[in-house]
Amino acid sequence: MKNDFKVIADLIEKNKRVLEVGCSDGTLMKFLKENKNINIRGLEISKTKVQKCIEKGLTVIEGNAEKDLKQFPDKSFDYVVLSQTLQAFLEPELVLNELLRVGKKAIVTIPNFGYWKVRLHLLLKGTMPITKTLPNEWHNTPNLHMCSIKDFVQFAKSRNFKIFKSLALNNQNISLINDVNLGIKNLFSDLGIFLIEK
Repeated sequence: MKNDFKVIADLIEKNKRVLEVGCSDGTLMKFLKENKNINIRGLEISKTKVQKCIEKGLTVIEGNAEKDLKQFPDKSFDYVVLSQTLQAFLEPELVLNELLRVGKKAIVTIPNFGYWKVRLHLLLKGTMPITKTLPNEWHNTPNLHMCSIKDFVQFAKSRNFKIFKSLALNNQNISLINDVNLGIKNLFSDLGIFLIEK
């Protein structure tokens, strides 16, 4: 169980309706279903991963979030979860707006491009960094829009999204992000988790 999955689960109350966008092989969905009695659905672009989810008894449809979220009615879910996928979209702002239309709240996790190890790698080696949360090389990465925790917070504020909770993860350590410690959390965290609402 990935550490961020536990944090995501803790942000969601029991007996809620949840949509996971980019649900991969359904690991988080299965965890939420079994541990929080959550009515969960998934949207996944990969046919192979959709099949893996179905084999686990999960309800997943094949689709592209940038095009297919519009088929869901407004506020049809209590939460929409987007875990480490935002940076792979051509139009991340469009996806965020759709998440916040379809769900009453959204939980978004991002690999932090402002993490000190990423900065140091780029500074010393002069090549695109490879880390646990950014495992691909520049030429085969699905990531199109890299952002830092600071970028995401500033973006959310500029779009008047309400940020209910901002959490920083570094290995097993989870801490709150606020205006005072934003710079430090941006430097020392490899993942950001945000609970937002429009």
